[in-house]
Amino acid sequence: MAQNPILYTPDEESRMNSHMQAFLDQIQKRYDPSVTDYPALHQWSVRHRSDFWRECLEFTDIRYHQEATRTLVSAETMWQDRWFPGCRLNYAENLLRHRDDRNALIFHDESGERGRLSHAMLYAEVARIAAWLKAQGIRPGDRVAAFAANRIETVVAMLACTALGAVWSSCSPDFGLNGVLDRFRQIEPRVLFSVSSHCYAGKTHRHEQKLQALAAQLPSLKHIVLFPELYEKASQPEVSTRLQQWDDIPATDTGIDFHSADFNDPLFILYSSGTTGAPKCIVHGHGGTLLQHRKEHMLHVNLDREDVLFYFTTCGWMMWNWLVSGLASGATLVLYDGSPFHPHESRVFDLIDETGITVCGVSAKFISATEKAALRPVQTHRLDSLRTLLSTGSPLPPEGFDHVYRDFGHNLALQSISGGTDIISCFVLGCPLLPVRRGEIQCAGLGMDVAVFDETGNAVSGHKGELVCRESFPSMPVGFWNDPDNRKYIKAYFSGFPGVWTHGDYAEQTASGGFLIHGRSDTVLNPGGVRIGTAEIYRQAEQLPEVLECIAVGQDWQDDVRVLLFVRLAKKEQLDAELETRIRQVIRDGASPRHVPARILAVNDIPRTLSGKIAEVAVRNIINGEEVGNRDALANPEVLDEYRSLVSGLSQ
Repeated sequence: MAQNPILYTPDEESRMNSHMQAFLDQIQKRYDPSVTDYPALHQWSVRHRSDFWRECLEFTDIRYHQEATRTLVSAETMWQDRWFPGCRLNYAENLLRHRDDRNALIFHDESGERGRLSHAMLYAEVARIAAWLKAQGIRPGDRVAAFAANRIETVVAMLACTALGAVWSSCSPDFGLNGVLDRFRQIEPRVLFSVSSHCYAGKTHRHEQKLQALAAQLPSLKHIVLFPELYEKASQPEVSTRLQQWDDIPATDTGIDFHSADFNDPLFILYSSGTTGAPKCIVHGHGGTLLQHRKEHMLHVNLDREDVLFYFTTCGWMMWNWLVSGLASGATLVLYDGSPFHPHESRVFDLIDETGITVCGVSAKFISATEKAALRPVQTHRLDSLRTLLSTGSPLPPEGFDHVYRDFGHNLALQSISGGTDIISCFVLGCPLLPVRRGEIQCAGLGMDVAVFDETGNAVSGHKGELVCRESFPSMPVGFWNDPDNRKYIKAYFSGFPGVWTHGDYAEQTASGGFLIHGRSDTVLNPGGVRIGTAEIYRQAEQLPEVLECIAVGQDWQDDVRVLLFVRLAKKEQLDAELETRIRQVIRDGASPRHVPARILAVNDIPRTLSGKIAEVAVRNIINGEEVGNRDALANPEVLDEYRSLVSGLSQ
């Protein structure tokens, strides 16, 4: 199997000065002289996982109140393994360890609002809100929720909540009412932090009525805390729940009495997309979340105090939690709220130059959109601070790698990363010791026994299959909320290959040890018995400038499956015979004749989940005459009617 070409190789100075190299040197000295490169280090980390995670805890300088009695208590089944029993610590305390005048948080939004908070000011603000929460009777294990934008107050509220040992959960303000209720009803929060309005793509959205409905339909709520209004003055929502204005919460002279949490005590509740039913409430723990994020930030991204970290995300996506953990490295975080293309397409590149971002995270779709818009920021912006570009949310195709190195800069460490809400982190990601190969994710994460299984459960390389993890790791969920017998948890991850975490990604390991993600397993197409990842089709079709994005699904047809491709076209473009022929040809040439869709249809929009991912399962259900399990899980469920109408009108 030929290796993909190398697009970037880190220079020797940056490799030797990286945290990853220092960690490798430590393992080599303490344990095994043969650990001389990253592949050897990764192999050691999975073969000696107890030693690895204990060394990682020490190397990343995680602060704890009480040492663990053991590193790992192994059980008969992977999901029952228990990490660091007896260890007591606090997530927020580790994020608030720096209390100087350096910038901790920088806030920008699309309308021109700005804000800054130093590490010292951040600690004082968290102390203020934590004291108020404690006065309201919030105790360890209580749930605190947020209907909030990506702004400074949201970070402060989360840290205040988790400092007390309460459990944090958030939705972004673009969620519909039912989408919020589907999540928060299950966890019964006592306090809700909220915006009263938010701005996106130049339009202000007001939420008084939504807040009234939340107060009426969440009987567990005792308080709603309203963040300061940034946009047009909103009227007070009329609610029976006690309203508290953020700015009216008094300051405190006392410090924070950080709750001493067990390593596996609940910290965050995140949610599955919920497209097939009520969203699953995925519970992540204090220690596992912190340790995994510290490993990824410090070792894989090489983050430290001098860095300025940005990820374009909302508070409804796990990348927000991942971003905020960067405070534990002492880095400055840049928070941005609004559209990344408003008031103009270069907004993110402006932000890099304005704030000195060194590590920038975006979605693969963002990179694709900048290419479609013919943006060449290397010609229009300095970008002299930027050293690492992160991409996730969907597979980044090889053409996206080309665009980055041609139009962003040739000396960037481009890290395509993949994991998910389920593990609040990554299975496969980047490494500062390795080259970047075209189209590839560089490596599996340290301590993650990742493999690709074929249908018989055998590990394969160079062939497509299921992405799995064969051994437990600290950031596995501590469980699902309201799942006392763990039935939902086991079904979600351990029903594919018993005793092995099956992640739901259709993947491939390359000859170089890197990884390719070909899409989600539950959306793999199977025409004529041949398995095809949807990302393979998208990569080809979206090369054409006329095709902004597309969605491919399988339709049951004549005792088989045929592939339908729906395309959203650029303005003023029409799906005529000539364009349809070119779409088919580019897919045939770039993938194979098997990938060529049976029918191509133009649509006005692509349905997406509330977290912004394309909703292939919903479209598949619609075109096959099945019900969509939960329309409220979609950001734009109304577009499904167009798909139903198009398919019903097909003559053959």
